[in-house]
Amino acid sequence: MTRILDLFLSSVAIIILSPLLLPVTFLLLCTGEHKIFYSQQRVGSEGVLFNLLKFATMLENSPYLPGGDITSGNDPRVLPLGKFLRKTKINELPQIINIFLGDISFVGPRPLTPRNFSFYDDQTQDTIKKLKPGLTGVGSIVFRDEESILHNSQKEPLDCYKEDISPYKGELEKWFSKKQSIFVYFMLIFLTMNSIVFPKSNLVWKIFKDLPLPRNNLININK
Repeated sequence: MTRILDLFLSSVAIIILSPLLLPVTFLLLCTGEHKIFYSQQRVGSEGVLFNLLKFATMLENSPYLPGGDITSGNDPRVLPLGKFLRKTKINELPQIINIFLGDISFVGPRPLTPRNFSFYDDQTQDTIKKLKPGLTGVGSIVFRDEESILHNSQKEPLDCYKEDISPYKGELEKWFSKKQSIFVYFMLIFLTMNSIVFPKSNLVWKIFKDLPLPRNNLININK
């Protein structure tokens, strides 16, 4: 059922969003490194790797510069236009093509790079491999400001991600694995749009009252 919804909604989204996607494409061609898309290998269903598409927002050789595949706030590798695209999440829109092709769903665990995926414990990895990754999901909504969390942490970005963010993300994705339904599918899409318009909203906690709670004050929850 979700595949039918993904196919239909991604087709509609490509048509509706064309007036936005085309100008962004033109601006990227005229600025930065003059590249439109950035493709990166991510872990998909059953652990199969696939290429995830995004609008190019960082220096092309970013993976080989300090920080690797983890981006924190005020990261010097992010291009000027890229800051806006990342803040508004417009950089994620090319993944509609991934949805249309069946690589990902609209809703599911965010697909990670092999290195970041390895930070999950074995049980969490096994759970996530049984799911189709998504453009958005409960982990994406809760960690919508992940770059700021990394930037403000007293730990090095990689240590913060590995020790604090990754374990909690894993708990959230295991919650989704147990709760997935058509209601959750559409509610997480709605909550994603809400978090874009109202970045400080904690509506997700009010709707899903049984979400695992973060540890060590990682995220401020005002229920």
